Order: sequence, then structure tokens, then C-alpha cells
Amino acid sequence: MFIHFLLIQTTRMNQKYESGTETNEEKQSQSDIILKLAELAYNNLENGNLMFYEEDLRDCGIDVDKAIKYSGMCTEIFKEESMFHQRKVFCFVHLSIQEFLAALHAFVSYSCLIRSLGSLICLEGLLKLAISKVLESRNGHLDLFLRFLLGICLESNQILLQDFLDCTHNSSGSIKKMSQYIKEINKEDLSPERCISLLQCLFEMNDHSIHDEIKEYNLKSPEGIRHTLSPTHCSALAQMLLMSEEVLDDFDLKRYNTSDEGRRRLLPVLSCFRTAHLDGCKLSGISCETVTRSLQSPNSLMQLDLSHNAIGDSGVQLLSAGLTSPHCKLQILRLIDFIITPQK
Repeated sequence: MFIHFLLIQTTRMNQKYESGTETNEEKQSQSDIILKLAELAYNNLENGNLMFYEEDLRDCGIDVDKAIKYSGMCTEIFKEESMFHQRKVFCFVHLSIQEFLAALHAFVSYSCLIRSLGSLICLEGLLKLAISKVLESRNGHLDLFLRFLLGICLESNQILLQDFLDCTHNSSGSIKKMSQYIKEINKEDLSPERCISLLQCLFEMNDHSIHDEIKEYNLKSPEGIRHTLSPTHCSALAQMLLMSEEVLDDFDLKRYNTSDEGRRRLLPVLSCFRTAHLDGCKLSGISCETVTRSLQSPNSLMQLDLSHNAIGDSGVQLLSAGLTSPHCKLQILRLIDFIITPQK
């Protein structure tokens, strides 16, 4: 979707500003500007920089006047935001645009490295490094960047981006290896949100195997619920419920036959339900981080039972943050035997 958006914008640039007949020089100029914007996006994404000054553009070799001239960048991709202390301020129109262009720069840089060294550098090495960076991030601000990068690696998408790449790479073997690598990582002790993010990465690589497996369970029937769900399957189930965006009535965590880790991975689905029964599910204080995010979501819970869980003082502090959120609609909260000190 983002690749087609980029191609549409480059076409519009030519139609709006050129004679209508695109020369090779004009086409290359447009590609060069977008690649320089991609470098700007990449250099600033990891640090969370969303606003740029003229000197930031110049550091990436961007001529401000040309960048504004080629208008998808001015109105659809990149724009002058405001005057701040008599300085022009620029930004991408949406963070997802910056994340997509940053991923494009990472892949183009990999391609240039292959060309300059004259040998095939392991694509898996680049992708494993990117995955490692994403998993180190506590706030998930690189999750979408990783999904874009994995998607760009597909040969079908490389063909669409041929105006920005010197050549395409046979990546089918690397994609297959990365799919297996991500499935192995997903068995480790990761936050529920990171697990879901990794499953979304599999989608970008056209690997739907885990979701196909979860579809075999009829979770609405008593027999289906008795099937043992692995933690990875619980993450897949959570993702499927979150993607539906349907608000459901009742969620009882105990009804799913899975491990304590599997139950922890199901917690993000709380934002899909009005009532949640989490009593006696061996949840700890750290699990309350995910519960709190659900209380802060627009589709907030109306009733929540956390009884008989050792959430402790830290858990109560996290819950307090969720309860004070303007989005919180909770009317009933049950906290019987939840192990906190009198001071709290």
C-alpha cells in the first residue's frame, strides 16, 4: 500500500510540475530527492526526531527549494510545518511515512553495500540486526519500520520499487529463513505487544501459517476451548481479535487451555471486550502494564475482575494510571486478595 502511495506521488509530481513528458533526468531527480528524504527519515527515526530544520535537510544533501517543488513531498509526504523562532520547521505528514522511507533507505543502503563490495552480503544479517533493535525498544517505536523493511525485501515489492533500486535481489530463501527465525523468537519471554508485532512481520512476508493453525480451533465451542494453545497461538489469537475491531461482551481468561505465558499474551485483547474476568490467573504486577493500556484505549472496559492475583504495589500503581485516563470507562473493579501493603 505504501509503495503504491509513493509511486502515485512521483507520478503526480511529474504531471504537476513538468511538461507531461518525463525525461530520464527528471525521473532520476525525483528518485534522488525521495532517497535523500529516506536518508533523513532513517537518520532520525531511532532517536524519535519528528521535526527538522533546514540544516538537517542540507546534511542529507536536500535542496529545500527542490524538495518543496516536487509536491507530493510538500503536501502528501513532506511539508513545511510552521515558523518557530524565525526558523522553518519541516516534518513528514505522518510518522508512518517516515517509518516507510526509513525502511526504504535501509534496504537501498544494503543494496549499495553489495554493489560496492562486489559480493553477496547476507540479507538475514541485516534483518536480524533490525529485529534485535526493535526488540530492544521499550515503546515499540521501531515496530512498523521493521514490518516495512521485511515487506520491501519481497521480490514482488522490489520490482515495484525498481526506480529507486539499482537491482533486485533473489530474497525468497532469506525470507523463508527469517520467517522461521521470527517464529523461534516468538517462543521467548517477550511482552505481549512485541509478540503481536512479530506476527505482523510474518504477514508482511506472506507467511500466514500460524494464523491458519489457530483457525483450526473452534474457540466458540467447549471442545475447541479444551485444545491446548501454545503461547505463539495465543499471540495469533490476540492479533486476530484486535484486527477485527469488534467490541465483544465478555472475556474469561480461565476458559482458554494454555500456560501462564499464554494467558499473559492474551491480555492485549482486553480492549476488545466490555467485561473481563482475570481472577485467579496468576497475573503479576508487570502484567498490569498491558491491562493499563487497555484501560487507556478508546474502547475501554466497563467491568474488570483481577481478584486472587499477586499484582502487588507496583501493579496497583500501574492500574492507577489507567484508571485516571480520560478514556477509562470502568464502572466495576474487583480486587480481592491482590497482595498490596497498607500504605497503598
